This record gives sequence, C-alpha cells and structure tokens, in this order.
Amino acid sequence: MCGIWALFGSDECLSVQCTGAMKIAHRGPDAFRFENVNCFTNCCFGFHRLAIVDQLYGMQPLRIKKFPYLWLCYNGEIYNHHTLQKQFEFDHQTKMDGEVLLHLYDRFGIKKMASLLDGVFAFILLDTANRKIHLGRDTYGVRPLFKFLTDDGFLAVCSEAKGLTGITHAMTTPANIVPFLPGYFEVFDLKPNGKVESIQMEQFHCCTQEPSHAMYDSVEMVPTSSGEEAVKSNIRMLFENAVRKRLMAHRRIGCLLSGGLDSSLVAAMLVKLAKEEKLRYPVQTFSIGSDDSPDILAARKVAAHIGSEHHEVNFTAEEGIQALEEVIFYLETYDITTIRASVGMYLVSKYIREKTDSVVIFSGEGSDELTQGYIYFHKAPSPKAASEDSIRLLKELYLFDVLRADRTTAAHGLELRVPFLDHRFTAYYLSLPEEMRTPKHGVEKYLLRDSFKGLNLIPEEILWRRKEAFSDGVMSVKKSWYSCLQEHLESMVNDDQMEKAHKTFPHNPPHTKEAYFYRQVFEKHFPDRAQWFPHFWMPRWIDASDPSARTLSIYEPEKDQ
Repeated sequence: MCGIWALFGSDECLSVQCTGAMKIAHRGPDAFRFENVNCFTNCCFGFHRLAIVDQLYGMQPLRIKKFPYLWLCYNGEIYNHHTLQKQFEFDHQTKMDGEVLLHLYDRFGIKKMASLLDGVFAFILLDTANRKIHLGRDTYGVRPLFKFLTDDGFLAVCSEAKGLTGITHAMTTPANIVPFLPGYFEVFDLKPNGKVESIQMEQFHCCTQEPSHAMYDSVEMVPTSSGEEAVKSNIRMLFENAVRKRLMAHRRIGCLLSGGLDSSLVAAMLVKLAKEEKLRYPVQTFSIGSDDSPDILAARKVAAHIGSEHHEVNFTAEEGIQALEEVIFYLETYDITTIRASVGMYLVSKYIREKTDSVVIFSGEGSDELTQGYIYFHKAPSPKAASEDSIRLLKELYLFDVLRADRTTAAHGLELRVPFLDHRFTAYYLSLPEEMRTPKHGVEKYLLRDSFKGLNLIPEEILWRRKEAFSDGVMSVKKSWYSCLQEHLESMVNDDQMEKAHKTFPHNPPHTKEAYFYRQVFEKHFPDRAQWFPHFWMPRWIDASDPSARTLSIYEPEKDQ
C-alpha cells in the first residue's frame, strides 16, 4: 500500500501544489519523495511509501538505467513478477515487483503490459522519449486512483481524491475529478507546455474473461468441466493458489476475521499455507465487536480451530459514533452501508497499527459479490438475473466494499490483500453454469460452502453460518449497530432539513436523517462531488428502505443468537 500523486502542466508553482500530496501521507508512512521531471514544464511526482517488497530499492518514481526515459509511480503488488521475468528473460536491476512493468511496456506496449499483470495496481507511467503518459488500474479497483483534468489539459493524478481537491488552476470552469475506471488504461499526449491530451482509453481486462496472464501461471489452465466434484476441486485449487501468491511480503502478515464464511476461509487457508511456507511467526487474526456480538463469538471459534494468534477489539456504539466524521473523511463517500461497515474496520485497523507489527492484512472482500452471498439473492427472479447482478456488483466494487476495505486500512498505513478477487478465481467461478452459482436449499453461497465441506478447514457450523453483514454482526442481535447510529443521529438533523433534502442535495438525495448527516459531513470535506457515486448500495428484488440485511423480511437470525 502506497500513495501516488503526479501533476502534468500545473498552472501554479509546484512548491504550493505539492501540499496536496501530503494529504495522502497516511498511505505510506515509511518514506516520502517529491521529484520534478527533468526538462519538462511543471511536471512532477509525489510518492508515499509503505515498504513491503525490496527494502533497499523501493522508492519511486522508479527509474532504471536500461530505460532512462521511463518514470513509474505505482501502488500495488504484482504477484507474477518473477514468472514474467523468467518467461521473457528480463534483466531486472532491482527486486521491486513493479520493475516488470517497465520491461513489459518496452517489449509489448501498454495494453499487453497491463493485461499480463496478475495483481492489484494503480500506475502512472511517463515515457519522456515518446511524450506519453499512461494511467491504469486493476480489474476490480482494489487499488484506488483518481484523475483531475481541466479543459486546457492540466492533469493531476492521486491515490485518493483528497490529494486533488485543493489543487489550483487557471481555468474559470471547475476541474473534473473522477475515479479512474478499473480494468482500463488511458494514454495522454504530453505537449511541450506540459499540458496533456487524452488519445486512448481502453479496457484491458473484464472480470468475466480468463486473464491473459493465466497462460504463464504456475497453476495450469482449468478446464470448464461442469461435473460437480471437478468444479469443487477447481474452486479449492484456485482459492488456495490465490492465497498462496499473496504471501509475497517482507513485513508481517495478519488477517481480519469476522467469523463469517469468507474471512474464516481466508484466515484458515492463510494459516495452513503459512505453516507450509515456514513463516517465522504465527499469523495474527483480528476481530472487532461488542462483548456478545455474533462476530466476536464466531471469530473466537474459528481462531481456536485454526490456531491463529487471535486479537479481539472491543468497541462500543459511543466509540463508533465518535469516529464517524473521521471515517467519512478517509472514505470519501456518503453511502450508508459503506459508512456503517467502515467504522468497525477503521477501528480494528487502528488497533493493528498501534498494538501489533502486522502490516499486510488479508480480508474476505469480494466473495459476496462473486458467489451471490447477499441475502437478497434468494429473491432473484432467475439464475440469469442473479448472475447479471453478481457481475454488476463486481464491477461496482470500487465504489463500495473495495473502497471501504482500502481506505479504512490505508488510513492506518496497512496493506490490504483480497484473495477472493484473484483474477483466475473470479473468472473461473463466473464461467460456471448460472444455475450452479445460485443459493440452494435456502443457503446463499452454497457452491462455495459445499466445496470445503468435510475438510475440517474451518468448523462446520461456521462453514454453514448464514450471511451476516459486517455492520450488523459487530453488535448484538438485540440491538444492531445501524439502530444505534439511527437513534444517535435522529437529533442531529431536524425535520425541516429533511423536507428540503431533495433540493439541498438533488443528486442521490438522502431519505433518512442518518443518510442526511453522512451527506453533510461528506459535503463539508468534498463539496459538489456527490456525482462520484451513481447510486446508494441497496438490495434488489425486495421491498427495502434500508441496506441492512437485518431489516429485510427474509432475514432470520441464527437460532443460538
């Protein structure tokens, strides 16, 4: 996890503009560099480093003797960098995983370079020889990237929007700040005055396609056999491979553990592979909640079963409410369910940073979207409709769950790893027949659960534990976290404000006092940027006025809660 920032064609003195780069210092607490581009007008890079791979040569922008005209600033991990280096006989000068981007670009060009990367990434690649700037972002947007562009071609790029909102420019019309689309790359011409012109924007990978890098993977191409046992075997193999490749780190590895199916599978597989790889330390797992919350109790069972060094972070509704404004600032969103779920993740990340030495943090994000884990999938009108909505959710992850997971961990200088969003794993799962991926026997994510049945990887009761939203499970069933929030925020917004909400906030107007409060805080930090989000996250195919699973008519708590 790092913070990247760059300007091309700034209208203002760079020493003034660079204060924007300092707004993302939390993403890289280990080192900082600010560097002008030689002989190019008003162009510069800023980089905040979190040292994970190659402690000696890891600073950026990355430049090597072989390609003195290439400047690379990237945030991410390229899991197949050794494989690509060997396959194409590249002569690397550092141990940085990102160096492979320079060799791939020189050999194949930008599109093939991006498509061959197995990992999570956001990059800015400057080619001064050809006067081109290239931007790109991984398939699911696990690593964030925002783009600032004025009508006259002043381009700024940053890991988070907060690093761009204060940048000044000469135009009378406001600059357009937008999240960069996942799975795409964009090419700009760099003019003599430092300004840019976009000349190409193209998708290099979609989640439903087998990734181009699969042909060079250590795990062979998986046949799309629809035999049930073969399918379950392939799911296990690809999931194990997804976790194994993410062990790449020089810093201590830990795992978030809510006690739900997804985080439990990740934690269990991580502990198993850590032993096989002979890691020098025990894997730490972390859960958060109130004393009697379902998540705390379930996570405790899983940790005992897998033998992790388990940490429980207790938090009260009052502590969560106190953190709200800070959380919204780091998130850069006003989405209701994202904010609710982020508070617990933000507080547990803060604990990890302050009380432990774990830095690389595994998590279960992406599984619900991929495997149709949300309770509302029980109401899907057809397997085809369910499959289409699953793909929609995956494509929107960068606006919701992946945004939450990145910002809450990055706020405390941690690096997130999400094996369920592995390119090979997701492409295979989505290639399976639509009927196979739907809920079965009243149980969501049935195929995933059934694939690990009888293996004793996690306790059977956890394997079949029904979906519990992270923002719900951190508090007791008697009183959910969302209820605590609504009660507190009821007095923070008056009825007159609610009556005028659709005029005050015409785009995505808030319908509850809770939503209104979140929007107020968002607008305070990011005025007139509501268009970053096309809609609120809400369940489908069911009459729902709130995103919480516990408000749905089909929700049934576990019998022992």
